[in-house]
Amino acid sequence: MSADLTTDSTENFRLEMRNVTKNYGGVRAIRHAELSIRPGTVHALVGENGAGKSTLIKILSGAERADTGTIDFDGKRVNIASTSDAIDLGVQTVYQEPQLFADLTVAENVFVGRELKRGMRIDWSRQADQMHGLLDTVGLSEHTALATVGTLSIAAQQQVSIAKALAGEASILILDEPSAILTDSEIEVLFTVIRRLTAAGVAVIYISHRLDELFRIADQVTVMRDGETITTKPIDELSVRQIAELMVGGVVSESRPKDAGNAGETVLQLESLSRKGHFNDIDLSVRSGEIVGLYGLVGSGAGDIASVVYGIDRPTSGRMLLEGDSAAVKNPTHAKRLGIYLLPANRSAQGSFSFQSIAFNITIGQLEMLSRLPGWVTKRKEREIAKNFIERLSIKTPSERQPISAMSGGNAQKVVLARQLVRRPKVLVLAEPTQGVDVGAKEEIHRIISELADQGTAVLVVTSDLGEVLRISDRIIVVKAGEIAAEFTNEATQVEILAAAAGEWSEPDPSVADASDSEDNA
Repeated sequence: MSADLTTDSTENFRLEMRNVTKNYGGVRAIRHAELSIRPGTVHALVGENGAGKSTLIKILSGAERADTGTIDFDGKRVNIASTSDAIDLGVQTVYQEPQLFADLTVAENVFVGRELKRGMRIDWSRQADQMHGLLDTVGLSEHTALATVGTLSIAAQQQVSIAKALAGEASILILDEPSAILTDSEIEVLFTVIRRLTAAGVAVIYISHRLDELFRIADQVTVMRDGETITTKPIDELSVRQIAELMVGGVVSESRPKDAGNAGETVLQLESLSRKGHFNDIDLSVRSGEIVGLYGLVGSGAGDIASVVYGIDRPTSGRMLLEGDSAAVKNPTHAKRLGIYLLPANRSAQGSFSFQSIAFNITIGQLEMLSRLPGWVTKRKEREIAKNFIERLSIKTPSERQPISAMSGGNAQKVVLARQLVRRPKVLVLAEPTQGVDVGAKEEIHRIISELADQGTAVLVVTSDLGEVLRISDRIIVVKAGEIAAEFTNEATQVEILAAAAGEWSEPDPSVADASDSEDNA
């Protein structure tokens, strides 16, 4: 293996993992991984889904044991055989979805299982003092201590999760996709907290698919691919494109979407559609064979529009037409009968049955196709459909019987997408279709979306990913504060779209352009 590990072995590292391997039965999750982290630094760990990042972190946090390899902590060889061993060393993990009790207070969540005691009783005074210090470190007011976690924003819950990790005296803090569900302003708060922690000597392992943000927070970056450490370099020696190409092992395509000039008749039409408190007077159309991007920042209302189209919510005014006929969608079941399908943004809660097989997850929405008699499911037909989509969508799995919980994020995403395609949809609504997946899986999903449009499906992509909306859309509609702020062709620039999303865009005055042309001709 020719991994490029540009680290100085003479330096003092907080953590050194060397020659780590891990097999699950006949599947080699990690072939050869190495990771060295200095105290007081942010070390980014990146790679495609299935590259081995999650397995390596599970080994470090004690959730799994390596088959071979060594772990040194502050220069001493250690054996991490359990999560307790990792916690005793100061290894703490904060996951993308906060692992908190919604009905308990912030203070109760932070100290649950590690209450400060005087004798047999909880020392409330000392616990309160420490709580205030922790909240100050993560940028929350001391009054937050008594707030019920379920009443807090996702961003605040994440700050509480970090406070909980610090209560365990973290010397290594693992942040797993911490920014995936945050707004830009919330991300900046997160980065401020991280900078405070590194200034205090905490080593931070930062896992993210948002490669551009690494250049705002990381000091070093380690790239993994196919279970191996490919390189470790200072962040300022790399570009976003170089990191992406190291992740996928080749050149990342920058192809533009196809020309929408060949799109067919209008399939989906929204006329003055409104839902009180969410969005107002939405007018848009999607034609057969066209991909329309609905772009908006978190809280813009773009996702609420998708929910109404699919019948999850009902509009308060306006109307929706499907192939020219009025379509008052009553619920998701009615939407599917009309040929409207949705890939939900919250796949874990709304899109997948995590402990069921791939075959079950693909076919569960179309049981009538599997039944010869009511109540009877033909397993052979279920497997045939699943195998067909595994091949069509390039889903990486040893078998259609594998539970979806054992898959990487990108492959699980494709399984949920496959369910929407068992019957070819007239309208396919995709909410954040590549959220939390790696570069390679993102390219494959974009390819699938383009192929569906080529086959005549009207595609509405709801996304807060600026690069994604520019890359795959034929037309781009920007939503801000529940209203359409602007509409662009796919020749628009990132600056124009971001300006529209921020409310700072105005249509060019054609009279000014005409006057300029007249002066040039003169």
